[in-house]
Amino acid sequence: MLNNTDIVIICGLPGVGKTTLAKDLAKLINAVVLSSDKIRKELIHRPTYKKQERRLIYDVLLLLARYLYNAKVNCILDATFNTENSRKKLMERLSVPREHIYIVECICSVDVVISRLRDRKNDYSDADISIYNKMKKIYEPVKGKHIIVDTSEPSKVNTANIATQILKNN
Repeated sequence: MLNNTDIVIICGLPGVGKTTLAKDLAKLINAVVLSSDKIRKELIHRPTYKKQERRLIYDVLLLLARYLYNAKVNCILDATFNTENSRKKLMERLSVPREHIYIVECICSVDVVISRLRDRKNDYSDADISIYNKMKKIYEPVKGKHIIVDTSEPSKVNTANIATQILKNN
């Protein structure tokens, strides 16, 4: 359990295991998960993924994160956040002290991603292998202080490591 209220940003390419990691971590740190995929599907029946729509989804994600933080509720943001600029803007717009924000970058081998995307069923995400390949071309690795997890490792191991690092700072 965290002593302070914190926001954990889980980012990475489609299929790398962000959502699974977010759900498992939420149990350890008593947090609410805010998923861009779930918010999109709740707000828009047939998403187009155009710029204006993406902006709306991320604005809602940001609004909910600030609301939870102000209500002293830990939250985890589960989204691609595929560019350094998008992550930087998010940090600025959150208006939360930097020591209460943790960035977790999920990585894993392409083989694992392809297997996961092929097996995906009844999921909020529409990402498939073609979307993964498109996003891979524009994805920028996280710069600066952050936690990197290889999601081909068991989720319980990764979440325990992340929780330990967060708790160390609280």
